[in-house]
Amino acid sequence: MMCSLKMVSPRPPTTILGRQRQITANGDGFPTFLPKEVKDIKDPFARALAQRIVRIPVPLQLGNFRGCVMSSCIKPTVQLPDKSPVVLLHCFDSSCLEWRRAYPLLEQACLETWAIDVLGWGFSDLQKLPPCDAASKRQHLFELWKTYIKRPMILVGPSLGATVAVDFTATYPEAVDKLVLINANAYSEGTGALKDLPKSVAYAGVKLLKSFPLRLLANVLAFSSPLSENIDWTNIGRLHCQMPWWEDAMVNFMISGGYNVASHIKLINHKTLVVCSENDQIVSNQLSVKLLCELQNAVFREVPDSGHLPHVENPKQFVKLISDFASGRLN
Repeated sequence: MMCSLKMVSPRPPTTILGRQRQITANGDGFPTFLPKEVKDIKDPFARALAQRIVRIPVPLQLGNFRGCVMSSCIKPTVQLPDKSPVVLLHCFDSSCLEWRRAYPLLEQACLETWAIDVLGWGFSDLQKLPPCDAASKRQHLFELWKTYIKRPMILVGPSLGATVAVDFTATYPEAVDKLVLINANAYSEGTGALKDLPKSVAYAGVKLLKSFPLRLLANVLAFSSPLSENIDWTNIGRLHCQMPWWEDAMVNFMISGGYNVASHIKLINHKTLVVCSENDQIVSNQLSVKLLCELQNAVFREVPDSGHLPHVENPKQFVKLISDFASGRLN
C-alpha cells in the first residue's frame, strides 16, 4: 500500500556517507566538491538534496581512458531486494538536483530510489575527462548499474533523459524492468550542424549556454512560477556549470553528434509509462502520443498543472503515477 505523500520542509542529514568512506562536508553541510555557489540556493528541497550528494567510484574503459570515475548521485536510504529500484536520470545539461521535490516523496512512497548524474553533467569528478559522447554516457550508466544496483530497474528519464533511457534500454535490456519517459525528446537527430563547428566557436556557444540570462529564459519557458522562484531555480539548474570540467565535457558531447534513437523506439518491448504535461511549452504533446503509438507496450498519462518538468511543478501527482506504475496498479 502506498504511503501518504506530504510536501514538508526537509530536515538535512547530519552526516553524508559514501560507499566506503565519509564525504567531507563544509560548515553548511554541503559536500566540499560542490561549487561554492550552492550556499546561495534558497529552495529548502534543493539544499537538503544537495547535502545528500555523494561520489561513488565507477570503473570505466573508454577509448584512451582507463580508471574509475568518482560519479555523483543520490543513494537510497533503504534497499528493497524484492522490488525493482527506481533510477532517476535528468534532462539535458542538468543534475540530480532536478529531483529535489520528487525525491523525498518517492522515499515516502516506500520506493528504493537512486538519482544519478549522467556522465558529463552533474557533479562528478571529471578533472581527468573521459569521452562524453552518447556511447560513453551509456557505458558509464551500465557500469554504475552493474557495480551497485545489480538488478533490473525502473528507469525514469525526462526530456533528453528519456532519450538516454531509450538508448540504454535498447543496448542493455536485461538491466531494465520498466521505463518511464517524461515529455520525451526522443525524435531529435543529435546535435545537428553543431557537431561540425570549429572548437573555438563551440566553446563560445557553450559559454552562452552557461549564461544566466539564457538559463533564466529556459526556466521561464519550463515553469509557470513567480520571477523570484524562477531566479532561484535558474541558479539550481546551472550550479553544475560551475564545475571546472563542464565546458570541456559539453563541447565533447556537442561535437560527438549527440543522440539519435528514433530507430530504437519500436524495438523497446518493456512496459513503459509515457508521461506528458498539460502545459509543456518545450516538447509538443504530439511527440508523446507518437511515442505511445510506436512503443510495443506502453500506457499514457498526463500530469495537470505542470510544464516541461512535472516532477518539479507537480511532484505529488507525478510520484503517485510512478508509485502506481511500479506496483502494477497502473496498466
